[in-house]
Amino acid sequence: MYASEADVLNMALFGMTAKQWRDSNPAEKGNIRDCATIQQLVVLSNLESINAMLIAQTIPQNERLVQLNKIAITQMKSLLENQHVKKLSE
Repeated sequence: MYASEADVLNMALFGMTAKQWRDSNPAEKGNIRDCATIQQLVVLSNLESINAMLIAQTIPQNERLVQLNKIAITQMKSLLENQHVKKLSE
């Protein structure tokens, strides 16, 4: 179950599963999350909490993926456009 939920979060944020990333990046050490930016890691942490709430509401996985993807897009735009956040990640 946990691998499946991790892949839901990976799909929502990165647009691919961990296996798809490994297959596309055979020379990289680690995993998709090891190569994530600080902004992506912040959004991923938020998505984990939101996903837990959606699971508690018994929302089906395919519906959660759509909602989580929309949230990820909104949060990434916000973080990438915020000048104060840009200074922190430099």
